[in-house]
Amino acid sequence: MDHKEGKYKVADLSLAPEGRMRIEWAESRMPVLMKLREEYSQSKPFAGYKITGCLHVTKETAVLCETLKACGAEVAWSGCNPLSTNDSVAAALAMGPNGDEDGIEIYAWYGQDTEGFYWSIDRSIDKTPDTTLDDGADLIFRVHSAFPEKLADIIGGSEETTTGVHRLRAMADDGKLGYPVYAVNDAETKWDFDNVYGTGQSTLDGILRGSSVLIAGKNFVVAGYGHCGRGVAMRAKGMGANVIVTEINPVRALEAAMDGHRVMSMLEASSIGDIFITLTGGIKAVARPHIEVMKDGAIIANSGHFNVEIEIEVLEEMADAKQGVRPMVDEYLMQDGRKLYLLGEGRLINLAAAEGHPSAVMDMSFANQALCAEYMAQTAHTLEKKVYAVPTDIDQEIGALKLRAMGITIDTLTTEQQKYLDSWDVGT
Repeated sequence: MDHKEGKYKVADLSLAPEGRMRIEWAESRMPVLMKLREEYSQSKPFAGYKITGCLHVTKETAVLCETLKACGAEVAWSGCNPLSTNDSVAAALAMGPNGDEDGIEIYAWYGQDTEGFYWSIDRSIDKTPDTTLDDGADLIFRVHSAFPEKLADIIGGSEETTTGVHRLRAMADDGKLGYPVYAVNDAETKWDFDNVYGTGQSTLDGILRGSSVLIAGKNFVVAGYGHCGRGVAMRAKGMGANVIVTEINPVRALEAAMDGHRVMSMLEASSIGDIFITLTGGIKAVARPHIEVMKDGAIIANSGHFNVEIEIEVLEEMADAKQGVRPMVDEYLMQDGRKLYLLGEGRLINLAAAEGHPSAVMDMSFANQALCAEYMAQTAHTLEKKVYAVPTDIDQEIGALKLRAMGITIDTLTTEQQKYLDSWDVGT
């Protein structure tokens, strides 16, 4: 482990050249964020600001970190999941683009235990941030619980994922949120692309890298049919799976049925499923009653933010033996002779066993983060301590930039068309 007090703690600085190549690969596929870097590196909108983030340390996140720094920010970072940090990327961020240890302040390594996880977050906020960027809200919660004296100096934050937004809205409803937060997750250019297409592709990628099983012909059980579940179901169906959806929301269940998927309870699905993937944002989507009836050889994985969606302690309790049979695959020999397989320790399989979302889709998500950070710096003094939607003009700007980068031209309304849409007194 390489450690420099007040600057970084990463697994191995010698991995930095490999990480730098990964970052450059991502940069070549993130034109919107790179356009913002080019523009704002001149005006330096974050000059004098410390921005602290707790997000997955991937090559795409590195592009965001270095964009924020290029735009004038002092950046400190930690990973938001013990198994999602790419050690080569973390090393490259510590060393900086020139390899002279002039990178960002970063505390992240693959395989962190709970103590190391919170130690890293704490170190990133030793010097009080002006704004925070979160994926899952652990950074925000840590500030509130362990460093409440810093709240008055933090002007605002942003949250990347569905689970975090839900938690922060609950916090705001209870009057416990100490500063305003933008719900980046709910931006159209994040929610409808990152969650659907990013999660769909990267989750299948993680399952395949972990297990190398054939998807075609399998009963593929998707727990949760929000944007993420919809994306996974779409991709699994495209690979020939017989997709089964479980839901608690009747409208989403109806959507799944009309999208051509079988819909049933998890208990019913458990006895026929071959592959299970949880994306509910809750706890115990796969629990004891389901594990008890799963068939021999069933594969269980999670793509929700936390590893509580699968009741792993029940697997441990019910098994006579456990062994790792492949990287990221644990085999549980149950007392009745069945063998069940848990992928990625129940953590985000798309990051534990694969590389997370493709750069092209994270381009929009992280452009939202950068623009929301800028917007927060401009407007924080006018905001209440609650969760805000991303301004529509930010969404539209990112959508337009992405289309331009893809070489796509769209129509614009004529004056006559706009007048018609804006009026109430024009007849049919």
